[in-house]
Amino acid sequence: MTALEHATIGALTGAAIGDALGGATEGYSPEQIQRRYGGFVEGIVPPFNPDWQNARPVSPFHKGDGHITDDSLMTESLVSVYSHVGDHLDAYSFAAHIIPELIEKKRWIPELHQETLLIHRVFHAEKWLVHKLHHSHADPREAGVGNMVNCGATMYMAPVGIVNAGAPEAAYKEAIDIAGAHQSSYGREAAGVFAAAVAAAITPQTKVDEILEIAVDLAHDGTKSAIQTILKTAETISDWRAGLQELRRSIAPFDSMAEAYREPGPDARKPSRLRAIEELPIALAILKITRGNFKEGVLGAINYGRDSDSIATMLGAISGAMNGRNSIPEDWVETVERESKRDFLALGKTMAAIARNIAEKDAARESRVALAREKIYSNPPLYRAK
Repeated sequence: MTALEHATIGALTGAAIGDALGGATEGYSPEQIQRRYGGFVEGIVPPFNPDWQNARPVSPFHKGDGHITDDSLMTESLVSVYSHVGDHLDAYSFAAHIIPELIEKKRWIPELHQETLLIHRVFHAEKWLVHKLHHSHADPREAGVGNMVNCGATMYMAPVGIVNAGAPEAAYKEAIDIAGAHQSSYGREAAGVFAAAVAAAITPQTKVDEILEIAVDLAHDGTKSAIQTILKTAETISDWRAGLQELRRSIAPFDSMAEAYREPGPDARKPSRLRAIEELPIALAILKITRGNFKEGVLGAINYGRDSDSIATMLGAISGAMNGRNSIPEDWVETVERESKRDFLALGKTMAAIARNIAEKDAARESRVALAREKIYSNPPLYRAK
């Protein structure tokens, strides 16, 4: 197995495992989570509300019990888009291929216990893609303007980091371009930074602090400030179990969501150069606190609550890329694959093969550019000026 395959399988498996474990605790505070489960969650648990079918009629999804959520479903879709295109994506190629993934292709949706279209499961922020790109025929480069600003575009950008393995700046730029079809403002910015973090994590022997430094360097506006602030706070925390409230206090000034996560105020999810999504900075902070340890990092993310599945997805992708599939508890993998009817090993191998093919095309392109520049900069002109 190559280093690329090792990291890719780890990243996609890690993202899905984090997503599945975090689904049960999504939307709740650490205190609520501990009351419900009798202490910190230590693995795969049943839904927070046993009456999940009726608890929230607008989204009657079976979260918990090892079921992946829309984070993983959208990640799978992006892998499929790369497979169809066979090259780097821009807003146009992404838009052309993501719509069939949402409204034409049936797949098993674990939380719905049936094979159906992805549009029936995704959140309103992802349904926006269909509204703007399919029905409104918006320019893909700016279709995300007007959508709620959240982590929707960030949560599935791990494949962008994989196809730009070892090139965080390129991953950032590609994700920013793609995410323009889905998000704007700090929601789009976080997508670029997350993809860059994954690209850095895939490089063998990359250290946690190097990944965090890259994230800070590439981020802009409120996203940069939020990451810098939360990482300073993380330096004072040695164990996530004692630091969850401090992490929330640190990120709160940048987060537009209210303390009661399911009751956002009138300024929530609006564009701003001063705000940031909560999920990515928190994931990076927990990555720092746990020094990249997969199990501890995912447990920290799911016990943080709020948008815990997306936090754990992002942390799981980065830590999984660094450490590989073997760092992930095997019982977690077995349960999630069984209950979600998925094969993450096969998905990772597919994505690695796609990334390798794109890298070969990149090498050929770079060779042609180098040859052209040699002619331009080194050789005399082929004609004489009159």
